[in-house]
Amino acid sequence: METEETLTPAPPQVSVLIVSYNSEGPLRRCLASLDGSQDREKFEVLVVDSGSEDESPHLDAEFPNTTYLRLPRNFGLTKALNIGMRTAKGEFIFFLDPNMEVFPDTVARLGAKLAAQTDAVAVCPLLVTPEGKLAPEVYALPELAAIGAAVRAGDWEPKSGLDLSAESVPIQLHSLAGLMVRSYFLRGLRYIDERYGNSWMEVEICFQILRVFRKILLLPGIRAVRHPESARLFPEAAGVQALLAADWVLGAVRYATKRFGFGAGLKVRVAAVFCALGQALLALLRLREVGYHFCRFSYLLSGQKLDGTQKGL
Repeated sequence: METEETLTPAPPQVSVLIVSYNSEGPLRRCLASLDGSQDREKFEVLVVDSGSEDESPHLDAEFPNTTYLRLPRNFGLTKALNIGMRTAKGEFIFFLDPNMEVFPDTVARLGAKLAAQTDAVAVCPLLVTPEGKLAPEVYALPELAAIGAAVRAGDWEPKSGLDLSAESVPIQLHSLAGLMVRSYFLRGLRYIDERYGNSWMEVEICFQILRVFRKILLLPGIRAVRHPESARLFPEAAGVQALLAADWVLGAVRYATKRFGFGAGLKVRVAAVFCALGQALLALLRLREVGYHFCRFSYLLSGQKLDGTQKGL
C-alpha cells in the first residue's frame, strides 16, 4: 500500500542556479548540456531571467524540465541569485554561468564529492576553454592592498601555481561561473548581502566560508567548459557601462567595509571617487568619452549600483 511518504518525491540533491540576461544562445547550449547529464532526474535546474529582451525567457518550451523565474527588469546579480536560492530545493546549490557547458558527469561528480567532503562547504570544477586549454577562475581572497589594485584593474589577479595534478586543491576564491555550495550555509547567512549589486558577491560567499574555517575545494579531475562569449549583454550606452564600472567599485567598497572596517571601505571609495573625477576632467579636456567618465563619477559619488531602478536594463 502506498503511503503519503512514498508518493512525495525526494528533494533533489543539487539545484543548478543560472541567472540569465540577454543570453539566448549561450543559455540554450548550457541547458542542453545539463539535460544531457548523468542522473538528470536527481537535480533541478532554475533559471532566473533578469528582464531579458531577447528570446532567452522563452526557452522553457525547449527545456520543459527547467524552472523559469522571470523578473520584470534587471535588479542586479545579487538579488537575482537570492530569489533563485529561496526557490531552490536542493541540498547543494550549483551556481552556473550561462556561458558554461558541463560534461555529462560534471554535476553528479561534484555533488558526490561535496557530500563526501564533510569539512568542505563548496567545490568547483576545473574550467577549460572550448579548445581544452586550462582556464581556472581561481583567485586569492583580496587583502586590503589588493582591493585597490582590483578596483583599478576591474578584475582580480588570477591565482598561479595551482597543483592541478592533485585530487583536490584548497582555494580561497572562485568565480560564480561554476561553484557548488551547501544550501544550509547560504541559508545561515540569510543568503547574499543585497548591498552588493552586480559585483563581488562571490568574494562575499567565499570570505564567509573561510571565516568559519571551512574549505573551498577545486577538483581538477572534474571539468566544465567556459565559453568566451559574454552572457550578460548590456547596452553599449555610456551611462550603462559607467554604471557597471561603478558597481564593481562599490562592491569592492562593501567588501572592504565588511572585512576590514568602515574606515577601510571609506578609503577605497574616496580614492575611487577622486580618481574618477580626475579621469572625467581629463576626458573633458580631450573631448573623449566625456559622458562615460562623468556618469561614472556621479554614480560613485552617489553610491548608485545596479539595482533595478535604472531605465533600459
